[in-house]
Amino acid sequence: MINFSPLKFQPLFKYRIWGGDKLKTQLQKNYEGSNIGESWEISDVPNDETQVLEGDFKGYTLKQLIAEFKGAFLGESVYQKFGDAFPLLIKFIDAKTPLSIQVHPNNKMAKERHNSFGKNEMWYIMQADKESEIIVGFEEQIDRKQFESHIKDNTILKVMHHENVKKGDAFYIPTGRIHAIGAGVLLAEIQQTSDVTYRVYDYDRVDEITGKTRDLHNDLAIDILDFEVKTQYDSAYKKEENVSNPLVYSSYFKSHFLKITDQVIKNYTQVDSFVIYICVSGILEIVHNNQSQIIKTGETILLPAAITEVQLKAKNAELLEVYL
Repeated sequence: MINFSPLKFQPLFKYRIWGGDKLKTQLQKNYEGSNIGESWEISDVPNDETQVLEGDFKGYTLKQLIAEFKGAFLGESVYQKFGDAFPLLIKFIDAKTPLSIQVHPNNKMAKERHNSFGKNEMWYIMQADKESEIIVGFEEQIDRKQFESHIKDNTILKVMHHENVKKGDAFYIPTGRIHAIGAGVLLAEIQQTSDVTYRVYDYDRVDEITGKTRDLHNDLAIDILDFEVKTQYDSAYKKEENVSNPLVYSSYFKSHFLKITDQVIKNYTQVDSFVIYICVSGILEIVHNNQSQIIKTGETILLPAAITEVQLKAKNAELLEVYL
């Protein structure tokens, strides 16, 4: 039997034209440079693999862990489906200014065009400045021809759905749904392992590092856009204490909201998957095999599938629990 402990990874910090400093000031991330928009917490994206931070497997990448431990690390059913590919990418995102209006391809298109997974994702809002918003989906029904006209005229924002957000709001963004994170939003993102994004509008802004505007991908985006107008774009969920409250369930991951205010035993014998905890508020103690680890706001930890039970202790911590 492999004596796994919960694993922390060294984040990768990404410059973004729209990035700010909340990853440092609010999540206490330690990095150099400015305009850091993303902290990649757990990543198997080629050339952007995170490494185990400490313990017996310090320095290991996800690929190395999977190669050595297979189903004991991923879960047998996950390993049978994905082989040596880790299926999820976990991030924190700080948008000082708005992200581009964008859309992501599905598995089929991403495989054909980029040899990649598609990019279904979800957002959990950790903090939002006053009147901050996300932009997701369309507010009114339009067709392909009208979309192309709005892009040409720089009026696409007028037909998109704008929604003010606050801490605790959650949104599922399936492939094909046009979207953007607005200025002043700090969030946790759970997504498929993919870095494929099609920008359709970027405010004509110039990247101060390159001195150029960023590329747009409307010729690729137009074929995958979902024009259906939804009556609701956010994901409602319960916040019962000390239990796993279903948040977003999809074909690509299951997520729960946990508010821990006591000591809770979590048993995963019926979950044939690794489990990820994303701490979105407070401080949490995780006890396994009589060893204790602490995660706090802005930290992420992975339980290999061979870990079937842990004890969680907190006075007031909020987590996202993620598995396949």
